[in-house]
Amino acid sequence: MYCTFIQYFFQLTMQVLSEGSQGAPPIPAPRRIHLTRLMTIWRSAGWPCRDAIELDVVAAGWAALVGDAGGHETIRLTDAGIRLLADARQRNQRSLSAHDQLAARVVTQLMSAGRLVWRELSLRARITIHDQPPGGQAVMADGALWMEDEATTASSPQSPTAWRMARPDLFSVRRTTVEDYLQPMVHEVKVSRADLLSDLRHAAKRESYQWLSCETYFVLPAGVAEPHEIPEAFGVWLLNGPIESGTLELARPARHVPCKLPFAVWMALAKATPASLDGEPIQSELSDLAADSAPLANATAGE
Repeated sequence: MYCTFIQYFFQLTMQVLSEGSQGAPPIPAPRRIHLTRLMTIWRSAGWPCRDAIELDVVAAGWAALVGDAGGHETIRLTDAGIRLLADARQRNQRSLSAHDQLAARVVTQLMSAGRLVWRELSLRARITIHDQPPGGQAVMADGALWMEDEATTASSPQSPTAWRMARPDLFSVRRTTVEDYLQPMVHEVKVSRADLLSDLRHAAKRESYQWLSCETYFVLPAGVAEPHEIPEAFGVWLLNGPIESGTLELARPARHVPCKLPFAVWMALAKATPASLDGEPIQSELSDLAADSAPLANATAGE
């Protein structure tokens, strides 16, 4: 009887322990906010935030708190976190369309040239309402892909105007503190001839880009169109070779028309977030501040 009781108690204990190990909560699937935080940790000096998102990534084993000899604690990615971040990045790169990949190439080039870049902004632009030519038919300009009419080529200053929403692929300004040096630009990325034709046949769309910028460019893979097929007011960039490794060549500069950004555009830029590069040193400003504060810290220590 006693042995039976001991045996039953032992089996019950083992069952409870087994159920406890099987019922352990599984590692949750990472959400976008977790991946963003992991990328921030990867780029940063590792100072912990102590918020709920950081608690999630530490509990899941994607990051770990590490203490140093001075008693300071930092947060670092674990091997699992690095693998998770790398896998997510590869999936995102595979899911990017050719249009997005080429736009990303242009963003990199513009930012390397010292410009702030926004992608797919919705901006209000003023356009002129032109009368249709007799018969309501637009005519094709000689040797061009775009539709022209007499009213477009010779519009009257008294022509009525209207507002339309423009959504350029890339809108950029120079990094400057002088408004006259901003030089806003629009870059439209077209990876197929059909997409290019669709844009060129809408005079209002082209006019809205010109109203928003000093220079407007079309970015095309080589072979989609020839520069002479694009209206002369627009610049042309050609991609020679694959999107990942090809070279961007300025086939024709755009016509420069000075302009100043309206207040509505400033408000749209203030509410939007400019593009950033994956390898951009986000915490470079912190290192600059540390360098600036070093003399002050030395002076304080010497007092």
